Amino acid sequence: MGNYLVFHRTMAGSSPTVPPTGAGTGPGPPSRPGWRGRDRESRAITDLLRAAAEGGRGGVLLVEGQSGMGKSRLLAEAIDVAAGHGFMLAQGTADESSRLRPLEPLMSALGESAHTLWAAWAEARPDAADVRLWLLERLQARLEERVARGPMLIVLDDLHWADPTALLALRSLVPELASYPLVWILSRTTDDDPGNAERLFDFLEGDGATRIKLRLLDRVATAKVVADVLGAEPGPELLALAEEAGGAPYVLIELFEGLLDEGAIEIADGRARLTSRQVPRRVQAVTRTRLGRLSPATRHLLEVAAVLGRSFPVDDLADLLGEPASALLPRLEEAQRAGVVTPDGDLLTFRHHLMWRAVTETLSQPVRLALHRQAGEMLLARGGSAIPAAGHLMRSVRPGDTSALAALDQAVREVLPSSPQTAADLAGRAVELTVPTDPERFDRSMTAVYALTAGGRLAEASELANAVLEQASPDKVARLHYELAYIRLLSGRPADAVAEAERALAEEGISDELRDQAEHVLFRALFVAFDHPRGRERAEAVVAHPERHGHAVLAGAHALLTHITWAEGHAAEAIAHGWTSMRIAASGPIRAQHAHPALHLVALLINLRRLDEAEAVLRATEEEITSLGHTVHAASPALFRARLRLAADRLDDAAAEARAGLALADELGMHAYTLLGITVLAVVAVRRGDLDTAARQAELHDSKYQGGRGIMYGSVWSTWAMATVTEARGDLGKALEIAHLCYTDRTKRRWLLMVEPDAAAWLTRTALTAGHRSAAEDITATAECLAAGNPEFPSLAAAAAHAHGILHRDAAALARAATTHQGAWGRASAAEDLGVLLVRQDTDRTAAIGALEQAMDGYQQTGASRDAARVRARLRDLGVRHRHWTGVERPDTGWDSLTDTERKVTALVAQGLTNPQIAGQMFISAHTVKFHLRQVFRKLGIASRVELARLAAEQHPANPGPAPPHLPG
Repeated sequence: MGNYLVFHRTMAGSSPTVPPTGAGTGPGPPSRPGWRGRDRESRAITDLLRAAAEGGRGGVLLVEGQSGMGKSRLLAEAIDVAAGHGFMLAQGTADESSRLRPLEPLMSALGESAHTLWAAWAEARPDAADVRLWLLERLQARLEERVARGPMLIVLDDLHWADPTALLALRSLVPELASYPLVWILSRTTDDDPGNAERLFDFLEGDGATRIKLRLLDRVATAKVVADVLGAEPGPELLALAEEAGGAPYVLIELFEGLLDEGAIEIADGRARLTSRQVPRRVQAVTRTRLGRLSPATRHLLEVAAVLGRSFPVDDLADLLGEPASALLPRLEEAQRAGVVTPDGDLLTFRHHLMWRAVTETLSQPVRLALHRQAGEMLLARGGSAIPAAGHLMRSVRPGDTSALAALDQAVREVLPSSPQTAADLAGRAVELTVPTDPERFDRSMTAVYALTAGGRLAEASELANAVLEQASPDKVARLHYELAYIRLLSGRPADAVAEAERALAEEGISDELRDQAEHVLFRALFVAFDHPRGRERAEAVVAHPERHGHAVLAGAHALLTHITWAEGHAAEAIAHGWTSMRIAASGPIRAQHAHPALHLVALLINLRRLDEAEAVLRATEEEITSLGHTVHAASPALFRARLRLAADRLDDAAAEARAGLALADELGMHAYTLLGITVLAVVAVRRGDLDTAARQAELHDSKYQGGRGIMYGSVWSTWAMATVTEARGDLGKALEIAHLCYTDRTKRRWLLMVEPDAAAWLTRTALTAGHRSAAEDITATAECLAAGNPEFPSLAAAAAHAHGILHRDAAALARAATTHQGAWGRASAAEDLGVLLVRQDTDRTAAIGALEQAMDGYQQTGASRDAARVRARLRDLGVRHRHWTGVERPDTGWDSLTDTERKVTALVAQGLTNPQIAGQMFISAHTVKFHLRQVFRKLGIASRVELARLAAEQHPANPGPAPPHLPG
């Protein structure tokens, strides 16, 4: 099989040339003949471009292989074809220096500058420490604006050299824009360490992308490529020579183009034969042979140019050589005529990666290092950004070189807001090159720790902080313990965070600012670890004298008191502390704001089923996280919104938010709230009857919660939920074992019953089923006590009535719960318990059937198919074959299968709105919009916004909305 693009026309005998734009049925063959070899790659690109041009569908092609396998040529052919059919085009290529330039090559492909965007943002928000979220939102908005006008092809080459922020952006942008006529072709080389690019390819392949691994050419493909290069059929001696290329397309093409240039091949009557016997026996040396034909002066120029990278500005080369650019023209022209370098916009670029590498390998290590050092000093002398110089200095600086290290420090500061992982690599290298006696060593180490933490590389941050701790002077120890406490907290290890924070506070001479920060982390860790008593006295002392403390510690103290009063059953007081904590943090410095106590206030409001209020606070918090540049918390809003949607009985939306939040949390290494997402997915799976998925979530829960991490946020609620999973799978004994502390620990029992209104009924019912009446009585008594102490919150009263009705077989209490539960699922559950009780009492069969039918309707409306099936069986036992159903029966597919929400999303898509715009109008998140859009596509059998707009216009011809964009072909 071969590597080169060939587009076969759908009609036999059609011309192998590109038809005019708009002709035919879609993208056809390339604009120039040849490059035959591998039909599979050709068909993959053909299909993607045709789907975009004709159906408005997007797509992703992942191309990978070793150097010389033809990736760049394949991409170039795809660009030619797309350009010939009116596609908007964007092309970017990464190189070694891209790793230090955030969002390259994506920014260059789109004609943007990450540094310029960041500078504009920094001017508006100078305290923002991490602008990745903002940059991603800006990129997505600009891309959506472009692609809404018609089909677009984005080609990104050599992504193995892309920086981490660029890869993170692609992981987000590609799925988010899948419904537009946007085709992505992404390429990487597999020669070296695959790194994060391989993770990106694995993720996109799992999301439906087509992945092509380019291999060496076989004999048939080799013959086709030789024929294309020569424009004639090769004779036997040429085919034998071609075999020496070993199936490497680049080497093969270089060889035969070189033979043509030398006049060593004669073509007559459509056949080619070899006329010279002076052919190099080792075909692999063809690149060096091409270079050997150049003059010594030109070879010297190229060796210096290669140090600047595969692509380089002529001005930089002139400065490095100490000559005016005009003096370089003869040598540069010779290099271009020889096909070693080619123009690429404002730059010159080596024709191929192998060509560039062959040139660099002619330089000895000492010479290469000296040239890198010279290049770095040259770029520094110009002033401005230190990032271009940093790449050279990282390779050449010697330990103790203070001026070069100062330049690396500047580059770290520049790149940190937009690419913390890149900053971490730079800072780590600077630490390695700093001698132990250098007074800057500690600050450089702390910068590296901060960058690693911001980039989600928490294990590395912890390792470095511990290494520095072993050698730190006494005045530095407190700072290190504080950083370790913060790392442990973000890692989901609150007990360890408490220990590190207390070590920091125990150090003598700790500054007031650092004390406030350490106490703040301590308070946060104590409530997550459920170790409230240890911090109560300290928190109350802080609140009693607010004038003595900073914003961060005050916000932390109120946050801890929020959870202490909640655990004691005082809901109103807890919410008051939550609001106070949020207000103090919002008015304080960046450290206080980064705590985001509003997230915990959202949780309390959800628990009490004040869902509209929770939604408003969560939306404001999400905006705050983006505006502050707090990327490490980027996943948190989705995880809390998943809990909110579950409380509202919107199972699909809850699952969509949970999956989005968990994926982003995993990408960022931030696991503090991951139990929320895992638990939501488990509960949704149980209600739907997908017990295998529920079991997998339970296993994941146990690995996170019991894997030496200690108690994590949401662990009491999640423990109860895992017990319900186990009970649903038929193991009542193990379910009781999992829920043991909910029955026996008074504090956790009270906490859970305030957190989850549906827990009281389940715990009571399960205990009675197992014959543990005293445990059921404890649950009911606690629920009734909480309801009595918090009369302003009806969710607690409904939960108490439900548990009481089950325990005491009180039909009136169950009927009350069936109408007063704040959630539809809770009302259905109470109605089911009422129906079961009335059946057992055998006093009012009609009322029993009515209650079960109410339960059936409620479960059905919330999508709880497992519960609905159970009630259906109960009704069948009563002889009711046709349940009373007030809802609308929908088909599985077609326009009539769409739900009301899906119809609203469809209408807004037909108007040309983007996902974020739709989210804003419908007061939902972009994650949820994307989920509903996928459901609509599945039900209608389509895959693009263009197709959806057409269908919507057919359904509502009087108000068709805007016409879809004109597409070529």
